[in-house]
Amino acid sequence: MKNAETPVVKVVLYGAMSSLGSALMAEMLRRQHEVIAILDELTALAPRPGLRAKAGDLFDAERVKQSVAGSSAVICLLDAPGLPFNSEYVEKTIVPGPVEQVLAVDALIDGLQAAGVARLFLVGDFQVLDDPEIEDQLQRHAAEEIREALQSSPLHWTLVNSPRGVAGLTIEHFSQVSSSLEPGLAEPLERLSRVAAGIADELRLNLHVGEHVSFVGTDPTPR
Repeated sequence: MKNAETPVVKVVLYGAMSSLGSALMAEMLRRQHEVIAILDELTALAPRPGLRAKAGDLFDAERVKQSVAGSSAVICLLDAPGLPFNSEYVEKTIVPGPVEQVLAVDALIDGLQAAGVARLFLVGDFQVLDDPEIEDQLQRHAAEEIREALQSSPLHWTLVNSPRGVAGLTIEHFSQVSSSLEPGLAEPLERLSRVAAGIADELRLNLHVGEHVSFVGTDPTPR
């Protein structure tokens, strides 16, 4: 239970409608943080204590500034479906590609600086930075551009490798313990929960500012 001395942690989340987004919302709310999910469709999430939805545009620095103002940290899942943006040229149902991801990060950097918010977690396909075996040159170039832009900014950033998501996992799956999960969901549920917990721990401890990390659980025993 919070008391008067408990600092309020407000986390803005882009990518709330993905499986990792659901895990992050559940984990942050479990820790009594406030979560602001930036969405195109404000009714996409059912109301629950500590969670609210705001409209926004990930590709517009001014809209980013408005969305993140007053928050403690921003988490953006760059490869999540349903990211909020207004464009005549891009289908809203697609996941932003490498070029769009670079543009989104540029808007995030400018918007966060304008709002005076320093802490940023970027979750995406950053494994290409460490693995020369990956042949996706466009994604590699985009990841390098994103890292260079962050390094040139005053933000306190952490790059996080995106874990494999699973369609159909919602915040309800992560908010309650259930012994009647559909077949095949227990493993990804546990894995994504561990990644969400790792990001939440890093938000508190700040051990990996300015670093590229992968939050992978090593204990195979379910919690």
